[in-house]
Amino acid sequence: MKSTTAPNRQDGRASSSNKYRINQEIRVPEVRLFDAEGNLIGIRSRSEALHLAELNNLDLVETVPNGKPPVCKIIDYGKFIYEAQKKDKQMKKSQTQQLLKEIRFKWRTDTHDYNFKLKHARNFIDEGNKVKATIVFRGREITHSNIGEELIRKFVADTADIAKIDGKIKLEGKSMYVIITPTKPNKKSEQDAEETSGQEN
Repeated sequence: MKSTTAPNRQDGRASSSNKYRINQEIRVPEVRLFDAEGNLIGIRSRSEALHLAELNNLDLVETVPNGKPPVCKIIDYGKFIYEAQKKDKQMKKSQTQQLLKEIRFKWRTDTHDYNFKLKHARNFIDEGNKVKATIVFRGREITHSNIGEELIRKFVADTADIAKIDGKIKLEGKSMYVIITPTKPNKKSEQDAEETSGQEN
């Protein structure tokens, strides 16, 4: 077997740096065994599985430790770890951090200004971000909070095809706001997923 791919294999314990048990670190009496191409070999004793791995100059890697019996594969451990890290990197790349973007309205907002800010809000949502729509009242404007609430409800309705309300409309001091969150995958994640799928095919 490859000594370069199995640190600490001789002491029968899984190395703290390894995510998977390999070779002599595997202590269960029998395993459900697969070959490097993912074909099922069958349930084999630990000793037989280790022998088959050695015959092929490969490693025995425990991939599903909680299986009954645990699942092991006869593979090149170094290549296996490289592919796993590659997939993790692709997944992280496709996941964008969700931010909270704020859009501010006046309690009386004309149609042009409203549509301009609505367009920005929808772009934020398409990118996978939450949006906080806020109306700030000044002085005695707070007495017209009902008009502000109508504007916020219109905003929620105009984004209902791509977002949903996250909690209730709230009035805190002289600010009224609502937070909406995307209901669909963001466009960047979809593009990355398509690119990844194309590369695999």
